[in-house]
Amino acid sequence: MNDRLNQLLAKQPILLFDGECGFCNRAVQFVLRHEKKSATPGKRLHFAALESEEGKALREYFAIAEKIDSIILIKQHSAYIKSCAALRLTMYMRGFWPLMMGFVVIPPFIRNIVYDFVARRRKKIFGRTKSCALLKNEDASRFLDRKI
Repeated sequence: MNDRLNQLLAKQPILLFDGECGFCNRAVQFVLRHEKKSATPGKRLHFAALESEEGKALREYFAIAEKIDSIILIKQHSAYIKSCAALRLTMYMRGFWPLMMGFVVIPPFIRNIVYDFVARRRKKIFGRTKSCALLKNEDASRFLDRKI
């Protein structure tokens, strides 16, 4: 394993998202606004676009097919996709969001029907974007594919 990949894996948890999708970019902004204020910076989420070199390297490492354009949550050296990623992502949010984890009792093939329904329509409804929204300096440093 090369040094760059080791550096990326050290940044876990990592959320990979479709950087060209307006819905996905808004979802990342939503997570940033509602994220738990962790006492330990090492527990905070990091982000990268699926299309970035970092995203591609992580997908290759976890043997995730390139055709998968779902969110991918990488934590504790495991990769979760679709509804599995979305539900686990709620654990990093404050308020009632972590209660969504209760839906893990529903088998993924059923949960992913809803996930796929939204995913198929997301770019049509929310459009595409060429860049992420402006970020606060402390948040910008958590985007692994940003050259600061």
